[in-house]
Formats: sequence, structure tokens, C-alpha cells
Amino acid sequence: MKSRLRYLATYYLEFLLVFVVQKPLFMLYCGAAGRGVALGDYFRVVWHGLGLDATVAAYLTVVPWLAVTVSHWVREFPLRKVLAPYHIIVALLVSVIFCVDAALYPFWDFKLDASVFLYLDSPKDALASVSWGFVAVGVLVILLLTAGLAWLLVRTTPRRLPETSGSWLARVSQMVAMLLVGGLVFVGMRGGLSESTANVGKSYFCNDQFLNHAAVNPHFSLFYSLSKQEDFADEFDFFDEPQRAALVEGLFPDSAENDTTLSLLTTDRPNVLLIIMEGFGGVFVEDFGGASGVAPQLGRLADEGVFFTNCYAGSFRTDRGMVCVLSAFPGLPTASVMKLPAKSRTLPAISEELVKAGYRTDFLYGGDINFTNTKSFLLSKGYQHITSDVDFSSEERGSCSWGVSDEMTFDRLYRELVQRKGGPWHTAFLTLSSHEPFDVPYHRFDDPVANAFSYTDSCLGSFVDRLKGTPVWDSLLIVCVPDHGFVYPSGAAPHAPRIHHIPMLWLGGAVRQPMRVDKLMNQTDLAATLLAQMHLDHSRFAYSRNVMGGGYRYPFAFYTFNNGFAFIDSTGASVYDNTGRHLIHEDNITPEGSRKRLDQGKALLQTLYDDLGRR
Repeated sequence: MKSRLRYLATYYLEFLLVFVVQKPLFMLYCGAAGRGVALGDYFRVVWHGLGLDATVAAYLTVVPWLAVTVSHWVREFPLRKVLAPYHIIVALLVSVIFCVDAALYPFWDFKLDASVFLYLDSPKDALASVSWGFVAVGVLVILLLTAGLAWLLVRTTPRRLPETSGSWLARVSQMVAMLLVGGLVFVGMRGGLSESTANVGKSYFCNDQFLNHAAVNPHFSLFYSLSKQEDFADEFDFFDEPQRAALVEGLFPDSAENDTTLSLLTTDRPNVLLIIMEGFGGVFVEDFGGASGVAPQLGRLADEGVFFTNCYAGSFRTDRGMVCVLSAFPGLPTASVMKLPAKSRTLPAISEELVKAGYRTDFLYGGDINFTNTKSFLLSKGYQHITSDVDFSSEERGSCSWGVSDEMTFDRLYRELVQRKGGPWHTAFLTLSSHEPFDVPYHRFDDPVANAFSYTDSCLGSFVDRLKGTPVWDSLLIVCVPDHGFVYPSGAAPHAPRIHHIPMLWLGGAVRQPMRVDKLMNQTDLAATLLAQMHLDHSRFAYSRNVMGGGYRYPFAFYTFNNGFAFIDSTGASVYDNTGRHLIHEDNITPEGSRKRLDQGKALLQTLYDDLGRR
């Protein structure tokens, strides 16, 4: 009996030790030294992470416990032989999750969760941000870790366990003892005896998100998030229904009171070109206090069109930002609607409304249009023709890690527009060069990030200047809007409002006159604002506001990040982490607004998930 208990305890402690060692390794790889992490912080991370580490170790001990329990009744039970396949599978799983979590964190700034599976439909694109050398080293590390851990588990497992000796009473009593051990394993899996079960937030212990994330066991984070993917309507129940309804009342004026009071266009039926600029946040726009000299063309063009200076992106990744722009459905912190066809097909879209008004529609992207379910989403939203990487030559497709460089896609777009006959038409174009690994045919800045964004800016400026000399310009409306912001410079707080502040610019011969619109707004407000200018119905866009309308009386912005949200209004900004259940950033212009902002943000998030659950 003692040998069995000793083996189970050893097995459990081995995994606990593995998870403890993983934490400082994760921190060092993800730049803890550059973040000013003190030695004491390593110990705090390990200590606060022990709870979830113990939970995962308990889960992994279940199979050995079952095998040891069975061995009570089997003569000379071959324990090592029986458990060897399990050891190898578990070692591989633990190694892969740890390495993938560490590799992705510098890019994503959040722990590994179910989001990773949203980007595996197209492995080529999922790996486009890194070199093959990086991938090769990663695979080698995974294999070495797997081999080492599997060897340790196999070596510490007894070859055979003898059948339990003694009377039947003794054997039954020992079996009861094993069941009690199973009860302890279950308690460990649950996370203790308290009412609250194990959850990611239990590892959070400070306001430094990097340290909180380092403390979270990545294996728990991944499988916990998988278990939460489908319970949309129940995921964020902050308030009872009357409270929720009262808090969101008036946030979104209905279309009847949201009519346009100021006309921005010279025609009701312009040809509409929507340029969605990959990651082009306000951190690269000097007018917004961003990096100097990175986007001179955007700055110049801002003086020639309608420049929306106080707009915020709705989310943090392209698949979610696209839904914000095209369907005016706010970004969600734990789900990508684009990856849920049964849900996304129920959303409205700008393109659908334009098709109803007689527009021809098409979409251009120089990358893999199947990535994150983009193609099916676009087709379901009324885009009649799609041009993607397969429509370019092999040489063009190799000009950028993600596909065709912006210079070539802008040139393709220009040639298509000047040859186009008739109208009206709507074209949407998603750029891609301003994305990791930032390999662009342009050399203006030593910093590769600034250089890549400057490259996209130069391509945009050249494209617009070429169009000005063509008949296309006269009836053209160009809407430039990013899909999401960008964390810059490296080490900046990833969820701060400045990161999600984005430029939106309307250009073209169809623009009545240059002006600046300083109203606080969201990326999702493009739909109602544009359609109202065209005197088209926008009543289906429940979360989009016509910011030029008389009903826009309460300006606010709302955005989400990985399991968190921010709410901004004239009283300040509140950024809330749902996992840790605490504010991680707050700007109070008027202190009395803090509680209201937080409650309205929670109520809006609850409303969105209730809505998604019903779709």
C-alpha cells in the first residue's frame, strides 16, 4: 500500500515541479528583464500560480490513480507497460502547450486559450509572422522537453505492482483508502473545498498583467477557455435583467431619431472604397501623439477629407475588427463571431445594404482569404467577388510573409478601379504589410515596426494621388479605417485607451469639404454614419450610431481585449479585466463617473453576449 501511495505522490509532485519551473522560464523568454521584473516577483508568480498548477497536476494524476486502483485486484500488474503510452502523450501535450504559450505571448499579450484554434485552419498564415528557423527551433525544443519529461515519468513508474496481500477485509480497507485518495485527487481538480471552483482569475494577484499572466498555468487556461466557448448567453451575467436594461438604455439611439443633421457628401450614391488598414493605430499618427514621421501621407490626406479624430477600435485582432467594421457588431473578449457561421450570418453588413441599393460589391486581400473563416463570412455578407492571393502570380505571393505586399495590391486595386465601367460599386480592401514579421521592400526607419507602417502609409498616399487624376475620383468616397490598434512601442500597456485609439478618414471627390469630427465614437459607428449619409436604412445595425445625427447625445467608446473591456465617455476611461475582476486602468476626468462607466461597460458586455446567445 505504501509503495502505491508513494508512487502517486511522486507522480503528482513531479508535475507540480514541472509547472513551477515553467514559470520563470516563461518570464525570461517573454522579456521579464526588460519589463523591470524584480527577483521577488518571480517568487510571487510561483506562489500565486501554485493553486492552478496543483489543479492541473491533479487532473494528470487521475489515470495513474485508476491504474494503481485496478492493480489491487490483478496479480503482478505491469504498471509501467500500461502507463507508458499515457506518459508519452501527456509529456508531449505539456511540452507543446508550454512552448506555444511562450512563443505566442510576445505577439498576443495574453495567455494561451481557445483563440489559438481560430487560426489553425490555415497553418501557412498562422506561421507567417515567424521564420522557419523559429519554427524549427520550437519543434526541436518541444521534442527535447517531451523526451525528457516522458523519460522521467517512465523511470519513476514501478515496472510491476504486486497484488495486494492479506485477508479480504484488509484488501477492502486498502481499497477504501485508495478511494479516499481518489477523493483528494477530485478536490485538487476542483481547486479546493470552497464554493468557488478553480478558475484563471485565482492566479491573478497584482495590477501588472504580465505577472498575472505568468502565474496562470497555460494548460489550465487553454482547457478552461475551451469549456466556456458555447455558453454565450450565460457567460457574463453581471446584473439582473431590469438593471441591465436600465444601464444600456440610451446608449444606442434608434434610427428614427438618428437622422443626419450635417451632410458630408455631395451625392447620395458615391462609389464606396473601404480601405481596412492592418493594425494602423493612432500610435503611428502624430496628430494623436503617436510616433513622429511614420505616417506623413495620412497626416497630409487628413487635411483633405473628413477626419474622425476620436474613434476607437472595437477589438484587438483582425477577424474581430473586420466584424466591427463591416457588421457593426462590437468585438467580444472571449469569442470570434467570424468563426461562428451560424451566428455571423445573422449579422447585418454594410455590403448587404449597398447590394440592396443596387451596388456591385467586391473584396480584395493579398493573403489567404480562408484564414479565420474570412471567405465564408464575406460571401455571406453580400460580397459578390473576392480577389485574394491565389489571383496573383507566385512571384507576387512571395513578396510578403502574409502574401502580396501592399504596394502590389494597391497597384492591382488602382488598375481595377480605372478600368471599371458603370456603377455604383463598393470595394473593400484589407492591407497586410503592417503585420509581423514586418518584412517590407522599404527602408525608411531602422525600427522594423515603424518602417512597415510607414511603408503602408506611403502606399496609401501614392494610391490616392494617382486616383486624383482619373475620372474615378469625382464620384468616389474612400473610407480609411484600421481593423484594430497596435501595441507600440514595445512594452506599452496593451489595453490602454491610446493603443485602441484609431484614425478614420473619408476622402474623395464625393466629400463635400474637409473637416475634423472630434466626437467620441467607435469603429462600429461607421455603418450607421455612412448609410445615413447615403439616406439608406441602418435600423438593422443595433450597435452602430450615426455620429452626425441629432440623436447622438451621449458620446462614448467601448472596446474589448482578451477577456476584458474598456468604457470611455466624457468623465474618463475605465479598463476592466474580467478574469481578475478588477480595474487595470482608469482615467478620471470627473471622479463621479467611475462607477457608472464600469457598470455601463459590464451591462453592454452582458447585452452583447445575451444577443449572441439568442442568434
